[in-house]
Amino acid sequence: MEIKRNATARWEGAGKDGKGTISTASTVLKDTQYSFNTRFADGVGTNPEELVAAAHAGCFSMKLAFNLQEAGFTATSIDTKAVVSLDTNSGSISSSKLTVTASVPDISQEKFDELVADAEKNCPISKLFNTAISVDATLA
Repeated sequence: MEIKRNATARWEGAGKDGKGTISTASTVLKDTQYSFNTRFADGVGTNPEELVAAAHAGCFSMKLAFNLQEAGFTATSIDTKAVVSLDTNSGSISSSKLTVTASVPDISQEKFDELVADAEKNCPISKLFNTAISVDATLA
C-alpha cells in the first residue's frame, strides 16, 4: 500500500523581495505566508525548514511510540523538538537535532535508548534526509 500526501506552494516575485503561500490538502495550512524574511530573518510566517522540523519531530515521536508499543510499553508522553539547520553557503540542510523527553512507565534506560536509536534511523522523515541526524533523549 502506498499513501500519498500533498501540499502546494505559490511564489510571486523575485527571491528576496517576493512572497509566497503554502497550503496542505488537509487545510491545516491554507495560504500560509512565507518569504525571504520568514526564512532568513524574523518575519511573520513559516519557512521550509520549520515545516521540515515539524515533520521530523512528529514522525520521530510517532515511530518511537510504535517501537514502544511493539516492545510492550506505552508512553505517557513523548515531547520532541527538532532543530533543522540550513547551511546558507551550500544551500543544504546540514543537520537535524532532535531533543526528546519521554515518560514511559516500567522501561529500562537501556531498552529506551535502543528504541530511540531505531526511531532515529527508521522514521520515514529520517530516511528522507541526506544529513547528519542526532538525538538527545531523556527518560523522565
